[in-house]
Amino acid sequence: MARRAIIFHGTNAQPGWIWYPWLADRLRTRGYDVETPHHPGTNVEPIASFLPTVLAAHTFSDDTVLVGHSGGAALLLALLEHLDVTVAQAVLVAGYSTHPNDGPEPVLQDAYDWEAIRSHARELVFVNSVTDEFGCDAEQGRAMFEKLGGTLVVRDDGHFISDTVEIVDRLIP
Repeated sequence: MARRAIIFHGTNAQPGWIWYPWLADRLRTRGYDVETPHHPGTNVEPIASFLPTVLAAHTFSDDTVLVGHSGGAALLLALLEHLDVTVAQAVLVAGYSTHPNDGPEPVLQDAYDWEAIRSHARELVFVNSVTDEFGCDAEQGRAMFEKLGGTLVVRDDGHFISDTVEIVDRLIP
């Protein structure tokens, strides 16, 4: 079975923006079958009604790598909690598990089954920045790391909205 990657965009974003197409191309050259879906309901619709739509739209296996940015990273927490398989890797870029700012965050669940999340990813990587302008900062990354283990990478890259994010490419085998 071929290695697969699914890149989930952030809140009010699209798959053709910022570094998503760049990373997709990099992974394809390394033999990945890559999906970059557009889920406009990310962090707009309540997670309880949105999650079944996302789960039904994709196939997950032990060869799948999940990458999520911002609201897409928060979405990965709910996905991982409710999967019935263990994926190879989940990379949460500018992720968060609690309200990062004063805005609404319908992508967040009220509570998480941290053990279920941990059991559904062989490897977890959190990439956060000390200078994230939306509050998806290093403290958010540390909070998830403390609950789930894995690898925490702390940068000084704002909200990771450049055209390339070399660190993410280097973290995926």
